[in-house]
Amino acid sequence: MGYAKDVLVSTDWVAEHKDDPNVVVAEVDENTDLYGEGHIPGAVALHWKAELQQQVKRDVIEQPEFERLMGSKGISNDTAVVLYGDKNNWFAAYAYWYLKLYGHQDVRIMDGGRQKWADEGRELTTDEPATVGASYSAKPLDKSLRAWRDDVLGIVNNGGSVLVDVRSPQEYSGELIAMPGYEQEGAQRGGHIPDARSIPWAQSVKEDGTFKSADELKQLYGGKGVTGDGPVTAYCRIGERSSHTWFVLRELLGFDDVRNYDGSWTEWGNLVDVPIVKGSEPR
Repeated sequence: MGYAKDVLVSTDWVAEHKDDPNVVVAEVDENTDLYGEGHIPGAVALHWKAELQQQVKRDVIEQPEFERLMGSKGISNDTAVVLYGDKNNWFAAYAYWYLKLYGHQDVRIMDGGRQKWADEGRELTTDEPATVGASYSAKPLDKSLRAWRDDVLGIVNNGGSVLVDVRSPQEYSGELIAMPGYEQEGAQRGGHIPDARSIPWAQSVKEDGTFKSADELKQLYGGKGVTGDGPVTAYCRIGERSSHTWFVLRELLGFDDVRNYDGSWTEWGNLVDVPIVKGSEPR
């Protein structure tokens, strides 16, 4: 498919390697009940909200807590971690970005996610695996992969990075605060960050949930001026859809400098005295 990095595996590959002691398959779903209803045999669950976010302040967990979490899932530094989930792997991509923040070397995504596995009639089980605890040592947080609000405000004021808004067109215009079909909460104002390009995240996948080819992706993003010639910063509402776009741009297309603004619209739309554009056509 012409991708820059070997970071996708097929459902066939997972079926062949899910019992490999050097591989841990992890399911990460938006709907956290799905794992209990049936998952790939041997797969562990990663709960995006309960385990991958601090419970008091909205932030990633600290390095010692991340190390304990990985060890509790049977993941060591040498483990190949294969992630998959619901809805085109959006939260699987969030977990991928998260593991890269702390420097895990071998992380992959099962192309097509949970739905492709189920559509192929492959086995699902409700049995939880008996994991053997492992020792894990994370690297310090890689700040080059993440953007904070002050970074984004600097982009608005001084340029230096292309901003990509990966939300729906209705969110971009300010008609909606959250995705269509979801509760409209989380921000006081609607709209988008000035000069952001509108490229909804799911345009990067095909109908079966697998990623489009590198040539198709280059055409999609290049048509909006996102070429990888300079820094790119992606955002959505809470950082999971933008993680998916981050994965596409950095891992599949090989762009050198891509950051995920995980504060995203839940933060920006509530900030005092920051610029917002509302009602314009997607650019």
